[in-house]
Amino acid sequence: MPDYTDDANLLIVDDLPENLLALDAILRSPGVRVHQAESAEQALELLLQHEFALAILDVQMPGMDGFQLAELMRGTERTKQIPIVFVSAAGRELNYAFKGYESGAVDFMQKPLDTHAVRSKVSVFVDLYRNRKRLARQLEALERSRREQEVLLDELRSIKGELEDAVRMRDDFMSIVSHELKTPLNTLILEVQLRKLQLGRNNFAAFSEDKLRQMVDKDERQIQSLIRLIDDMLDVSRIRTGKLSIRPSRVDLGKLTASVVENFAPQMEASGCTLLFQRPEPIVGVWDEFRIEQVLANLLTNAMRYGAGKPVQVNVNASPTTACIEVSDQGIGINKKSLQRIFCQFERAEGSENSAGLGLGLFIAEQIVKAHNGRIQVESEEGKGALFRVLLPLAGES
Repeated sequence: MPDYTDDANLLIVDDLPENLLALDAILRSPGVRVHQAESAEQALELLLQHEFALAILDVQMPGMDGFQLAELMRGTERTKQIPIVFVSAAGRELNYAFKGYESGAVDFMQKPLDTHAVRSKVSVFVDLYRNRKRLARQLEALERSRREQEVLLDELRSIKGELEDAVRMRDDFMSIVSHELKTPLNTLILEVQLRKLQLGRNNFAAFSEDKLRQMVDKDERQIQSLIRLIDDMLDVSRIRTGKLSIRPSRVDLGKLTASVVENFAPQMEASGCTLLFQRPEPIVGVWDEFRIEQVLANLLTNAMRYGAGKPVQVNVNASPTTACIEVSDQGIGINKKSLQRIFCQFERAEGSENSAGLGLGLFIAEQIVKAHNGRIQVESEEGKGALFRVLLPLAGES
């Protein structure tokens, strides 16, 4: 069954209307549209409006003849590829056929026209046109497919890179986790073995009240360290799955900060840092008290690790729309390169390789602050300490 997906336009040019009608009747068929022109000028107008599969030109016309029209068509980019067939009633002795081929014609037909021959020849050119259009579509589809494949390949390369980074990050993470978990566990194991040894020798003098208190305090610090590491890992998992819970209630931020600072004071003192804080007037907002404590604890832990034993300052203040917590230290600071990734998970500032921690504290802190529709900022220079600023919207500003 013929494929008429691409309708073919045919141009017939003859100065005699009766010849046009006769040729039109021969050429009309499904999927073929015939356009008539009684002069070369009319033909040129049609050539500007349509794409033609074939042009059939009468040689002898007043004004511009068929040969001249053909030369114009061959000299124009839009029409130079259109096949041309000349027709003429003049005698063969005028050698029009030779001149027609010289003008770029693909065929020459003598009048009176043979209906069957005309239809056969035109059918060949119409099929060629349709095949060319079909091939052009296929080439376009292939090119589109090639571009899509290139995009897909780029995406696959990107995914491959991300997977490699994820595997590398996982390996680094497991290495850090292994090290960080072993530190408090090893301490606990050694303490248990030492006590077991003393008990085996019936050396109960090793378990005086003061020594028992020291043992309990030491055990509690190691257990709290383990709990903090595990909580951090659980929080990262919750953040990744979008399940980080926020339970807001009315909170006095000054009172909350004072409580956290008081709890951290012994640890700060043990690390040689002086913790400076002056409790402000009540600053009441709607936040998750536990999560804001977690943010502040992470910032204080960060300041204690990298504060180089120097004073750590904590400030709390508010504007009409925003509450602000600031934690500043005078420690090793953060270089520009590290500042760009300081809030990424498993990232730690350069020069902090020997410090404890998973590199999750700031990542978790930022995610908690974002969950409150707030933001966290950092200002630092290498060797000049760091200032972390948490900005939280007050009631009605979220």
